[in-house]
Amino acid sequence: MDLKSVALSRGIQPAYYDVFGRRHEASDAVLRSILAALGPAPELPPSTQPASAAVPQVWQPAVLKKRAGVAISLYGLRSNRNWGCGDLTDLKNFIDWAVRALEASFVALNPLHAIHNRQPYNTSPYLPLCSYYRNFLYLDVAAVAGTGAFLPSEETLAQLRATEFVEYERVAELKLSVLRQAFATFSGDSGFEQFKAGEGELLEDFALFCALDEHFRVTRPGTWLWTDWPADCQHPRAPGSRRFLAEHYRAVEFWMWLQWQLDLQLEQVQQHARNAGMPLGLYHDLALATDRYGCDLWANPEHFARGCRVGAPPDDFSPEGQDWAFPPPNSSQHLRDGYQLFTASIRNNARHGGALRLDHVMRLFRLFWIPEGFTAKDGTYVEERWADLLAVLARESARLGVRIIGEDLGTITDAMRQALNDSRILGYRVLYFERESDGRFKRPADYSAQAVATVTTHDLPTLAGFWSGADIEARLAAGLADEEVCARHRAERARDRQSLLNCLHEWKLISPAVADRAQDVPQLGPALVGAVIELLAQTRCELLVVNQEELTGEVFQQNLPGSTAQYPNWRRKMAVALEELDHQPHVVETTARIRDAIVRNGRGLAE
Repeated sequence: MDLKSVALSRGIQPAYYDVFGRRHEASDAVLRSILAALGPAPELPPSTQPASAAVPQVWQPAVLKKRAGVAISLYGLRSNRNWGCGDLTDLKNFIDWAVRALEASFVALNPLHAIHNRQPYNTSPYLPLCSYYRNFLYLDVAAVAGTGAFLPSEETLAQLRATEFVEYERVAELKLSVLRQAFATFSGDSGFEQFKAGEGELLEDFALFCALDEHFRVTRPGTWLWTDWPADCQHPRAPGSRRFLAEHYRAVEFWMWLQWQLDLQLEQVQQHARNAGMPLGLYHDLALATDRYGCDLWANPEHFARGCRVGAPPDDFSPEGQDWAFPPPNSSQHLRDGYQLFTASIRNNARHGGALRLDHVMRLFRLFWIPEGFTAKDGTYVEERWADLLAVLARESARLGVRIIGEDLGTITDAMRQALNDSRILGYRVLYFERESDGRFKRPADYSAQAVATVTTHDLPTLAGFWSGADIEARLAAGLADEEVCARHRAERARDRQSLLNCLHEWKLISPAVADRAQDVPQLGPALVGAVIELLAQTRCELLVVNQEELTGEVFQQNLPGSTAQYPNWRRKMAVALEELDHQPHVVETTARIRDAIVRNGRGLAE
């Protein structure tokens, strides 16, 4: 066979179409590099599910009802009791408010994955050091047994609460100090032993990684990456790692204990949500990526392909394509071990929740591979065994009774869309992107039913930011776009604002007293925010996600793609503390209008 035929037989696409409809041919050098990264051909080729075969279906309730909920960045919740970072008790309190003020059926969360908690490069919840376990920053430390004697002064906590942004390193250091002292007095618990036994090697490897990481940062200052550890510690089964585990088991066990505490508190939060009347409760999020210098790569290197990185082809915002800087999965290895790790990623992240969102759901079908030595736009797609992955997803969602949402933004084929639809996975419908061919916003009736409707995402402007153009100015300030590009974007945004305002008037979603010209409406008030949510509430979409920033009128988005130190990514705190949500006039009026839209359109708790 010629090179292209060999590539096709391994699931490598010799060419692809970008979002502009342009065809890109992969060079021979790229095809050879990806073939080398894939390694020897497996016994079974990438799945090519026959069109006639039944697509595995994920769990859904026996009776489908339209629901609404609110999305928050948990780390950013402000309160008069936390330690400068939102925690799981804050989440309980927010649930109580959301049920009472909005009749919310769920709270959608950012991924709770374990991260390094180091600014500015290691704070993204979408680039975890481990995909299976959680960030201890979310623990309510005061609620952990044994911490009472070690709690910090109110002055120290007040200083952290008063910071403009989440100070990850300071919060992490303080929480670890108290938790470590409490663990020193911990003499064992049957529940802890059951938790360890149930999690097995996966948990032990994670805890060993964390303990080794801490050990080498102390004993070898400046050592931040596991690739710089001694060679006999660069794998959990390596001799040095096994010696460390035997000699420092208590230090390793501490990190297991933290995960047990997180599991206990998260279970309590989900039960609290259900008791409060939420049919779904917590709506979790599973990241696509994993930090190449994190635990997942250290513990399971054979499950990742060497010599390539995952990214995305060129689009409007990234004309040169995107390089996400983490290795693609080795699908042959996942097949050989019966998809144990993929199963664990679903099981561990969906646990204690009613819904699970898969970031970049196209991962089930294909990923965009970029060989080492090539730029993002030189890459191409490599197919996954999607029927196998859907079968795992269907099984686990049924076992847990969890609704599955797939973030299907970006380049997606008709065949993928059909398979997702057949599998009953909910798609993602973002207001900004739901347009007709002439650029007009779609009518509510034209949204698909099997989907989540929302205004925006963490990577896109907030509604207030969209209206003001704050995201355009942020890209200019960060050096991500020049004045010429931003001038074009400003003109496009002006047309988008006017188009949206025209639609709201035409569909009688706002009062005729509101100005007809967008330039005469410099800011979005509660009435306009309520009208936009009304538009989405009227759609046929099964779920409506209201973003916390819409309630509080916040201008700046959580993440500015392409930036690191130039922008405070993943650090923004909510503008209004939890205790003030019922007392800020702007928030109270906006919340009332959004609640009206939810109830009027049959998405309330009484429906």
